[in-house]
Amino acid sequence: MTKFGPVEFPDVPAGDDVVLSATTFVSYERCPEQAAGRLRGVYGPESRVSFVGGLAHRVFARHLASGPIEPEAFAAACREEIGAGMNAKLGSLGLKPSQLGVVIDEVGSLYERFKQLGTEGCLGSEVALEVEPAPGVLLRGSIDAVFDDGAAGTRLVDWKTGGLGDPAPQLAFYAMLWAMERGEVPGRVEAVSVGSGERTEEVPSTAGVQATARRVATVVTELRTTWAGDGRFARVAGPWCRWCPLLEECPEGQAATTILD
Repeated sequence: MTKFGPVEFPDVPAGDDVVLSATTFVSYERCPEQAAGRLRGVYGPESRVSFVGGLAHRVFARHLASGPIEPEAFAAACREEIGAGMNAKLGSLGLKPSQLGVVIDEVGSLYERFKQLGTEGCLGSEVALEVEPAPGVLLRGSIDAVFDDGAAGTRLVDWKTGGLGDPAPQLAFYAMLWAMERGEVPGRVEAVSVGSGERTEEVPSTAGVQATARRVATVVTELRTTWAGDGRFARVAGPWCRWCPLLEECPEGQAATTILD
């Protein structure tokens, strides 16, 4: 095992490089084949919902970094954020300039809700974390917001613009990654839906982040072992099949979407 702050990362077999993000980890926990597709660079097409969510996250980060955005400057701020890093996604959606105003209005509604949330003690937004626990293995994630909660410690927050779903695996991954890079277990991890008002939080423990590290090491081991073998990963059907880019070649996913429709 290799020690990273309070976390001991288990040994993993040598093999192909693995870049495991929080999103890919969550995907693997649902369906290993879907996660393997992501690691091969197979992603689904950009959707309007994901574009709105992505732009809203950039606006939230702008607010935390620079302060509130005045109503008369909001549309221009959105266009600046799109130009800074979302032009390719906008192009893939095929939105006409006249349709962009409706998208900005949707983001504006989310921003009004966001402004009602407490943001005191914010230490940073879109905080990138990276750890290399073993040769050729890179764990990474981006925390939407980090807050100082005083005696309660550091609070990590993940904003959602839709429903929360099951945020536990993602929050556990963030808590582990923070502990490994920063050398301390965060005081609290929290998922907040700006869209629905849902909120869930957990108080991480050393035992908890260690358990997550063991699970992550197992995922890395399974990836490398399967790649070195027949390359066939388990397929697990569920609601996530609707948006899976591998759906056309997956009988399990096709059966699931037929039942869900």
